[in-house]
Amino acid sequence: MKESKDFFWPSYVDLMTALFLTMLVLFVLSYKLFKDKQRDNDKLIYDLKVQVQEKRKLDEIKAALKRLESNYFEYNATYKRYELKFPVTFASKSDVLPANAQAPLIKAGRFLLNQMQAQALKTDNVQYLIVVEGRAAKDLRYPPNDVHNLDGPAVRQLSYSRALAVIRLWEQAGLRFPSNLEVVAAGSGFRGAGRYTGSQEALNKRFIIQIQPKIGSIGK
Repeated sequence: MKESKDFFWPSYVDLMTALFLTMLVLFVLSYKLFKDKQRDNDKLIYDLKVQVQEKRKLDEIKAALKRLESNYFEYNATYKRYELKFPVTFASKSDVLPANAQAPLIKAGRFLLNQMQAQALKTDNVQYLIVVEGRAAKDLRYPPNDVHNLDGPAVRQLSYSRALAVIRLWEQAGLRFPSNLEVVAAGSGFRGAGRYTGSQEALNKRFIIQIQPKIGSIGK
């Protein structure tokens, strides 16, 4: 009985064609991997450049804000904010600025405006938020949870009005902050970071000024 003759070897041309197709597929895959890697590297380089630019701009901002340290402002490292160097304490339940504090406050406001305007010109459209935060003091004649020490709407309004009194004083003195230096009034009542406590509670009848760059404007 004869053996089957159906089995045959592929021709030389078929082998070369298969080899060429295999090499082509490997080339396409390698090229795609290369382009993907190049794209990832390009994105990484771009992100690093952006981070370096933002870091440089933040360093410039920090250096400029440091120049606020003067006869008018000092830096509170604990709460990372600038505060008035001279005390301004309101009378109990009053939002009227003490008469002897008005002239120094105008000078401080003018100094702040000049410094921030100079800085805004250097930092390419970076915008700043200047928050004047009014506060209120609890009545130590009553327990902390007594109704007299409730942090309600009246207390919030009082603290807000204290902040507004500062801004209005600056406006009356002719100080005009441009749109890239947004000045807002806020009232934190019996709350807020860095409050005086214990026997110094009465010192909270005051306001603080916080200056921060608007994060969204740094990367522009």
